[in-house]
Amino acid sequence: MSVELSIIVIGLLSFILSGVRVDMAIGVYNVIDYGAAGDGKTDNTKAFEAAWSAACTVEARTTIVIPEGAYLLGPTIFKGPCKGIMVMEVKGQLLASTHLEAYKENWLDFQYINGLAISGGGRFNGQGASAWPYNQCKKILNCKPLPKTLVFSFVTNATISSISFIDSKFFHIHIFQSRNITFDSIRISAPGDSPNTDGIHIADSTNIQVANSVIGTGDDCISIGSGCTNLTIFNVLCGPGHGFSVGSLGKNAGEKDVIGLKVMKCNLTGTTNGLRIKTWQSSASRLKATDFLFEHVIMNNVYNPIIIDQNYCPNANCPGKDPSLVKITDIKYRNITGTFASLVAYKLLCSVAAPCEGVELSDISLEYSGKDNQAKNATSICVNVYGSSNGNVKPDPCI
Repeated sequence: MSVELSIIVIGLLSFILSGVRVDMAIGVYNVIDYGAAGDGKTDNTKAFEAAWSAACTVEARTTIVIPEGAYLLGPTIFKGPCKGIMVMEVKGQLLASTHLEAYKENWLDFQYINGLAISGGGRFNGQGASAWPYNQCKKILNCKPLPKTLVFSFVTNATISSISFIDSKFFHIHIFQSRNITFDSIRISAPGDSPNTDGIHIADSTNIQVANSVIGTGDDCISIGSGCTNLTIFNVLCGPGHGFSVGSLGKNAGEKDVIGLKVMKCNLTGTTNGLRIKTWQSSASRLKATDFLFEHVIMNNVYNPIIIDQNYCPNANCPGKDPSLVKITDIKYRNITGTFASLVAYKLLCSVAAPCEGVELSDISLEYSGKDNQAKNATSICVNVYGSSNGNVKPDPCI
C-alpha cells in the first residue's frame, strides 16, 4: 500500500472512530437528524415530514430510520410519487396525538407511492381510548368517522412486516385504490369492546395478501369492501372481534364487484362471527360478490361460524325494506372445523331478488359448545340459497 493511500485510509478510520456521524449513511435518513425526539412528549410531525421529503427525492432505495423511543406525531401525510424505493424502519413506538381537533381525517397517510417497505419490529399506537367515547357511528347512520391509524391510498408494490398496531381510534389499517401489497407477521390489538377498530379494511384494491399475523379488535379482524379483486388471507389468528367480513356491500351507489377471495389456514377464537358476507337491504347498488374460497379454517367458540346476511342493517334507521340487489355466487366452504356458541352453525340468508348460487359446504365438522342440553337443537338456516353439500357436513346442512 502506498504512503498516500495509507494516509487516506488512516484518516478515514480516525474520522469514523472519532464519533462524528457521516451525514447518514448513503440512503439512510434518521429522524433524529431532522429534530425528532423519542421522549413521548415532543411533537415530531415536522421532523418526520422533513425526513420523508429528503428521502423521497433520491433516485435510489432509501431508508428512513425511526430508532427506539416514543415519538409523538400529529396527522402526517407521506406523499409520493418518490424517485426511488422507500423503506421505513420502525424500531420505536409512534404515538398518535390525542387532540381530536388536530385531525382532518386520518393519522398517518401513505399516498401515491410505487415501492414501499415498512418493518423493524416497532409499534403504531393510536391511543384510541381517549377518542372512543366520541364515536357516534352506532347511533348515527352517516356518522363522522374518527381518525384511522394507517392509510394506504394509491400505493403499489408494498410490504408491511414485523410491525404491531394497538388501540386505533377507528380502523387500524385502511387500504384504498392500491395494488400488490403484502402484510406479513403483523400484530393488531384493541379491546373487544372498542368501537369500529377493524384490524384491516380493504376497498377498491387488487392483489392484497395478509399472512402469518395476529389480529384482535372490537370489530372485524379483516373487512373487505367493494371493488376488491384477488385477495388472500393466510395463517391469520383472529380474536376477539367480529371475524372475517366481506361487506357490508350495496350501501352506496356505484359500488363495484368483489371478485376472488381466499381465506386459508386461519384460526378464529371467541369472535361474534367467523366467515361473514353481508349486504345491505334496500341496496343502492347492483353488484356481485363471487369466487370466494374459505378452506382449512378452525373455529374456537365462535358465535356465528358461517353467515351470509343479505338483510344487513346495523341500526334502526335503515332506509326501506326492499331486498338486496347484490348477487352472491360461487362461494366455497371447505374443511371448516371447531366449535360454535349459538344454535345455528350456518346461517345463509340470501336475497329473494338475487338468490345466492353455487354455495358449497364440504367436509365441515362444527360442534356446539353451549349448554349441553341444547346440543341436539343445533341447526342451520338457508333462505334463497342454491348449492351443494359434500362429504361429512356437521351439523346437517340445509342445502
